[in-house]
Amino acid sequence: MTMPWTWLRWLVTVRRHPSAFLLLVQLAGILLYPAMEDTQAGRAVFGAFGILVLSLALWVVNRSPSVNWVAWALAVPSVLLSLSAALFQWPGLTVYAHLLEGALYFYTAASLIAYMLQDHEVTSDELFAAGATFTLLAWAFAFAFSVCQQWYPDSFTGAVAPQGPRSWMELLFLSFSLMSGVGLSDIVPIRAPARALVMLEQFAGVMYIAVVVSRLIGLTVLRLPRAKE
Repeated sequence: MTMPWTWLRWLVTVRRHPSAFLLLVQLAGILLYPAMEDTQAGRAVFGAFGILVLSLALWVVNRSPSVNWVAWALAVPSVLLSLSAALFQWPGLTVYAHLLEGALYFYTAASLIAYMLQDHEVTSDELFAAGATFTLLAWAFAFAFSVCQQWYPDSFTGAVAPQGPRSWMELLFLSFSLMSGVGLSDIVPIRAPARALVMLEQFAGVMYIAVVVSRLIGLTVLRLPRAKE
């Protein structure tokens, strides 16, 4: 009788904190991606993992005050394009799948920001949403970088194989470096469209910390004296 109640408690927790589950899966993806992109089987798992993240993103949007059909209109075609590219060996479809996935991630991030800004109370799920939004934006810009280098070859160079296209992990690493404001990356944009995207992400990272995260911190600090009273 212990196991069913444990699973039930776990499911209730996940249902109450969808942002935390999305954040956990995305962080797990960072550890799994290096093992996925070097083999055909790994790339298949990579595609399945991407569909899982898209499903979680749709779930999060459904819990937010956003328009659900917009997310579905982006998610369904992106999944179909990804599956078609993998099954029929049509790599040209990948760029359009990445374009739609990036748009969905941007939309989901905007939905979570609206969710965090809709009231003056800070819940535990909103704190998890702050982390999930950061990773969503990092993923969205990584997809934008992927589209950029496919439309504009040689958009990025790097310390390893500088003349070749950047891998997904390299682009994601660049995106996290820019979003965090650290900027420590061996991947460098060298064409104008790539540099424009990099500047947009730098701006987005600074504004996210300045507006959203600082507001959550301020509301949390204001709540502490009331809790003590």
